[in-house]
Amino acid sequence: MADPARKRAEQRGRRAETLAALFLRLKGYKILEMRAKTPLGEVDIIARKARTICFIEVKARKARDHAAHAVTPNNWHRIGQAADFWMKRRQQYADYGWRYDLIAMGQRQWPHHITDAWRPGD
Repeated sequence: MADPARKRAEQRGRRAETLAALFLRLKGYKILEMRAKTPLGEVDIIARKARTICFIEVKARKARDHAAHAVTPNNWHRIGQAADFWMKRRQQYADYGWRYDLIAMGQRQWPHHITDAWRPGD
């Protein structure tokens, strides 16, 4: 049987990702994939706006500021590897730009979308 605290955290995470996707749609993004799994890791949301593919990590904490600082360098590295794997298998996006974004969510606060939150080599 799964740990109840872990199950609640998983449910909160899924809810945050769903709200983040809705928020992105309202901003004109097209959601390409949610919880994209690759052999190298998972990306919470993959979205497109114009000719840019965005690999988006969603973090939810009680305070939005804490969420914004919750992604570690190891997390970004894993996301970067998963993004590279995903892009190599989607030739229709070969001439698109891509970036790594973060959506930080706090309780009873609007999501904060940080575009270009990380770059490989940072």
